[in-house]
Amino acid sequence: MEQHVTPPEDLPPLPMYHVERPVYDEAYLQSNLLHPREKSPKTIGQRIAQQLHCSSERAKAIALSFLPILTWLPSYHVKEYLFGDLVSGLSTGVMQLPQGLAYAMLAAVPPVYGLYSSFYPVFLYTFFGTSRHISIGTFAVISLMIGGVAVREAPDSKFTIQALNGTALNDTLIDVEARDARRVEIAVVLTTLVGIIQLILGLLRFGFVAIYLTEPLVRGFTTAAAIHVFISQIKYLLGIKTDRFSGPLSVLYSLWAVLSNITTTNLTTMIVGLVCIIFLYGVKDLNERFKKKIPVPIPGEIIVVIVSTGISYGLSLSDNYQVHVVGTIPSGLLPPSIPDFSLLPNLVTDSIAIAIVGFSMGISLAKIFALKHGYSVDGNQEMIAMGLCNFISSFFQTFAITCSMSRSLVQESTGGKTQIAGLLASLVVLLVVVAIGFVFQPLPQTVLAAIIMVNLLGMFKQFRDIPALWRTSKIELTIWVVSFVASVLLGLDLGLLVALGFAILTVVYRTQSPKSMILGQIPDTGLYYNVDEYEEAAECTGIKIFHSNSSIYFANSDLYVTALKEKTGVDPIQLQALRKARKKKLKENGETENKKQKSPQKKSAIVKLDVDTGVTNEVVAGSGSSQNHTAVHGNGQVAETLVEADNEETQFLEPPLGPVHTLILDWTPVNFIDTVGAKAIKLVIKEYAAVDVCVFIAGCSRTLLKELRTLQFFTGVVTPEIIFPTVHDAVLHCQRHTVLPTILSIQ
Repeated sequence: MEQHVTPPEDLPPLPMYHVERPVYDEAYLQSNLLHPREKSPKTIGQRIAQQLHCSSERAKAIALSFLPILTWLPSYHVKEYLFGDLVSGLSTGVMQLPQGLAYAMLAAVPPVYGLYSSFYPVFLYTFFGTSRHISIGTFAVISLMIGGVAVREAPDSKFTIQALNGTALNDTLIDVEARDARRVEIAVVLTTLVGIIQLILGLLRFGFVAIYLTEPLVRGFTTAAAIHVFISQIKYLLGIKTDRFSGPLSVLYSLWAVLSNITTTNLTTMIVGLVCIIFLYGVKDLNERFKKKIPVPIPGEIIVVIVSTGISYGLSLSDNYQVHVVGTIPSGLLPPSIPDFSLLPNLVTDSIAIAIVGFSMGISLAKIFALKHGYSVDGNQEMIAMGLCNFISSFFQTFAITCSMSRSLVQESTGGKTQIAGLLASLVVLLVVVAIGFVFQPLPQTVLAAIIMVNLLGMFKQFRDIPALWRTSKIELTIWVVSFVASVLLGLDLGLLVALGFAILTVVYRTQSPKSMILGQIPDTGLYYNVDEYEEAAECTGIKIFHSNSSIYFANSDLYVTALKEKTGVDPIQLQALRKARKKKLKENGETENKKQKSPQKKSAIVKLDVDTGVTNEVVAGSGSSQNHTAVHGNGQVAETLVEADNEETQFLEPPLGPVHTLILDWTPVNFIDTVGAKAIKLVIKEYAAVDVCVFIAGCSRTLLKELRTLQFFTGVVTPEIIFPTVHDAVLHCQRHTVLPTILSIQ
């Protein structure tokens, strides 16, 4: 049985120990106690030889890095993984089919190209990808960006033809086959360029570029993309014929076009679409509520596709009710062909935006699943994998792909363990393309619009970020809102650039608006905290410790110096003016006394000086030989000094210009400093030295100290002895070496 011992209540509290330690200075670094490692500089040839050096181990490491499948396939546990991968692959493949057909509409290409894009990239990612759970393929945002470029470069107006009725020109039609063929060429070339960009960035180890797309930026951008997608599908849901717009304000033009033609709505098309939306939303809600009880999610999308295709075929919706259907889906795969690279110059900017957005979507979701299941993903290899998937697949008439959140959740929740599930999903799509693609030709387009709209629900839920960010970070909320508004009004490509530029400006704003504070010591410790936030923090007598949480460079060096003077209350200009006024007054008083005294005589005076307040208390005159005596006492120091005076030469003990004799700059948060920042700090140190205020720097890292030496910071009155490893070391030094008042001579 456990016994709990209660300590007696009369025990004294544990003492707080204040550890005295030596002060570190530049002399220690220059002594024989510290020996830096000698590194012989390598020539360019040696560096190239080192990079090109090849061995069996390095070749194996490169092969495993380039083909991650070689790391996990040899140890694949068939009994443990195969069944889960099989169920997951079939479920994801069934979901790939309708989404591939639907997202091809967003990309402004015939539906069959969505099936091609759901096979080749998924198959290739199995060999080159490092994530085990994400589902590669068509995605709404990327498809819409591609469609915007395709419509911009190949608008309907370029493919109009005049229909003849006898001898009179009767109507204007569009050559749909020529238009679609041209848009396919544009989408394919754009995909090739996206793949090249991603591949180059991956080989150059630029996988970190995704970090510049912050989470609020991406979520605001994808929410705006959801608005674009939703409005673009209204005309298919209602069966209205309108032009497709791209560029700035395209959302408003598209919405106005739909509202202007709302009277031409096909009721049959609208009813079919609304019924599909209600059914899909109900199935999605059931899957979400009972996901722990249902081993495999109900495949609502494929059910809708099969049922609506059967009804459309049986009732001849296209002929009898003028319902727009998918149309011809050729069986089999297309032979590889070389893209038309003459289109490249007009697509560079768009391809960069698509490449970065596509990669950021994939790597963010890959990291989430990797963290959940306890493995790691390589950002650079992921970019290489996506680059290869886009580049190689583009020769087989596909458009750009990335990771889909909805399919990835299905692939992971149905028991998928490896990318064997993705491989099986691609084979399901291949079976449909090769054998039974013609079955989906009667599928109404309104059904695909319903599938797209229901899949946007997850993106629309991101509006919940607004109240959450309002409570946590106003700056991140501003990034979210700017990203959303810019992407809605200016289009996804320009909107992304504006959002990225604004996010970078917020970084500049934060560095130019740092939080500055004065630190005080927690009694009997070496800890220093903001005196405005903690009652226990007390300022050291005669010492001001200044802390600013930013680096010092050209953009904020002036702000740093201004904040230093305002927070500490020590302004060198004011102190210089005070000194001049004192000198002038003392000189006038001295001249008056000399006129009153007829004969020269020596006087001795004891001047009592309160170092904290800078006030002289008393002068006692005497005759005979004089003696000088000085006494300094701890806190609230009073110095008593015996000085000589005569009618020809007056010597006096100048009181301090203020109660602060030392400033300590806490540079713990400072990561770097440039030439402008170094000059500004050096100038302010000189200004304070001119008014007898010492400046010390504490918490300076070794890297920052090296930069200061490179910038020739330690010249003139600024020496390395002002540097201390911690704030506490600087405070101990100041308390041991009290600055005595300066004795000046005035004629």
